[in-house]
Amino acid sequence: MKKVFYLLGLAFVSLIGLSNAQDNPCGVEGVVVEASNYSFTPANLEIEVGETVVWVNVGGFHDVNGNSSTLGDVWNNPETFALGAVNGNADGVCLGSHTFMVPGTYNYDCSIGSHAANGMVATITVNAPPPSNTVVDIIVNSDDHTLLEAAVIAAGLDGPLSEDGPFTVFAPNDAAVIALTEALEITAEDLLALPNLAEILQYHVVGANAMSGDLSDGQTITTLLGEDVTVTINQNGVMINNAMVTVADVVADNGVVHVIDAVLLPPAPPVTIWDIVEGSEDHTILEQAILAVGLDANLSNADSLTLFAPTDAALNDLMEAFEITAEELLAAEELMDVLLYHVVSGITMSSELFDGQLINSLQGGQIFVNINGTDVILNTYAAVIVPDLQASNGVVHVIDAVLIPEFEIEETVWDLIQESEDHTLLEAAILAAGLDGALSDEEAVYTVFAPVDEAIETLASALSVTLEELLALPNLADILLYHVVGDEYYSDDLEDGQELTALNEGVLNISISDVALVNDAEIIDVDYEAVNGVIHVINSVLLPPTGVMNEGLDKLVVYPNPTGPSGLFIEGSWSPEAVFEIWEASGRKIAELNAVQNPMRIETQGWNSGLYVLRIIDMDRTQERVILVN
Repeated sequence: MKKVFYLLGLAFVSLIGLSNAQDNPCGVEGVVVEASNYSFTPANLEIEVGETVVWVNVGGFHDVNGNSSTLGDVWNNPETFALGAVNGNADGVCLGSHTFMVPGTYNYDCSIGSHAANGMVATITVNAPPPSNTVVDIIVNSDDHTLLEAAVIAAGLDGPLSEDGPFTVFAPNDAAVIALTEALEITAEDLLALPNLAEILQYHVVGANAMSGDLSDGQTITTLLGEDVTVTINQNGVMINNAMVTVADVVADNGVVHVIDAVLLPPAPPVTIWDIVEGSEDHTILEQAILAVGLDANLSNADSLTLFAPTDAALNDLMEAFEITAEELLAAEELMDVLLYHVVSGITMSSELFDGQLINSLQGGQIFVNINGTDVILNTYAAVIVPDLQASNGVVHVIDAVLIPEFEIEETVWDLIQESEDHTLLEAAILAAGLDGALSDEEAVYTVFAPVDEAIETLASALSVTLEELLALPNLADILLYHVVGDEYYSDDLEDGQELTALNEGVLNISISDVALVNDAEIIDVDYEAVNGVIHVINSVLLPPTGVMNEGLDKLVVYPNPTGPSGLFIEGSWSPEAVFEIWEASGRKIAELNAVQNPMRIETQGWNSGLYVLRIIDMDRTQERVILVN
């Protein structure tokens, strides 16, 4: 009876020792072996490769010696191991642990004193893992699937497909893969380097166990890619899409493999109008512009659209013509309207366009079509250079120029001057002269030659006056009116030798050669269109010439002008009651003379260099002249 209890006790200890818990003094998960009473319990242990054994001393002074036999026996341990001696107690003291990675039989003993001689010897048998038979193993071990094996490894799918699954793999053989490379005119290396290789392979795998008997004609099965394959069963056999199943039901531990004779290619994703633009190397600026206004979603989702797509070269030409940067283009308020002017509702192929056709754009404006032989021209200047790029939601025609819609003009010439960063001094002068109201009149028509700030600063510097003094001139309005014509003249309307009458009745002379001039001022920018006229930018101030009549006075000549200390002469026709006034640029009157002679001489000795105004008052008539004193 005592022996029976002893054996039951050993069995109970063995069950405890074989538990994979961390409730041991070593704190390591593994199979526990207890050392005590000249024995290791269990003395014969069987584990698998990769498992850990933990030794716990529950009494006495013991070590673990797996190097060489203390008793002189011959050990052929696949690898050696040893743990140092410790004193044990009833609660258990950790001796140590060892993880066995090499299969085989391991002998060990306790090398302390005569412990080994008294039977403290044990054996551990480490078993190799059972052979794997996953769907990946089937592919790897197949002589007909070397290219599929390489593809699975290249795509990094060998690990996931070795997991529990279940998986159903439709496995194209080498002949099928070679046929694909020949059809695509690529090498096997090119195929393995495809960026969508993983997606192609996932289209061959189903996340379920589908034996051939589970398949039915017309059945659709969703693959790991998320796309379906279609099963066809007829007298010829079982087809998966266009691939014939040549070997069925090769069972694996984690699924099943069916061999097929063609590579399954997943359906190509739909290519939208936006995809065409985004994928084009010639439309990077158009792509940025569409993103800037958020039009990409419309071109991706809306059905039945036609896009006339200007190239990068066309947009660069536009930016150069308007002297703006790409950043300024993308920030322009009109950008959305310009882009919508290139989009038409409905699908219009090039064969459907005809000469004289008017197409309504999404912007609201119309696009005029001209057909000249085989050439398609839009709005007389934009040629269709690549027609009929078909998308899932419409068509794209590539054009070589940007289509500019006709914008409704709401700004007056005064508004444009106010908005210009180069005309702050002209704006101040117009306000000082009280002409802003007239230039805001939408019923009027004006042509304004607008000097830039630098031109006005240059004049003030030449006259040695401050800008405040320049703006205080009593004849400021007359100077400004000399820059305005009471009619509309665009740059195309200006001709060499042309004379225009300004609002102060002075004559403006146009000359056009290498540059365009109005009097001596160069016209540096043209055709700023307003609701009440047009503005041309000039680089110097126009000063009314001597001899210009105003308010009915007879012809008046002032000379020399500019003048010096020798004096100034005035010739003309005036009554004996006429009065001559001289004003400084600051607005201070410095002299008042009666018209005692003709020509009239005015002494300029002692005058400072600068700008002066001669005002002649003859009864109800007044005439002013600007005098420059050097």
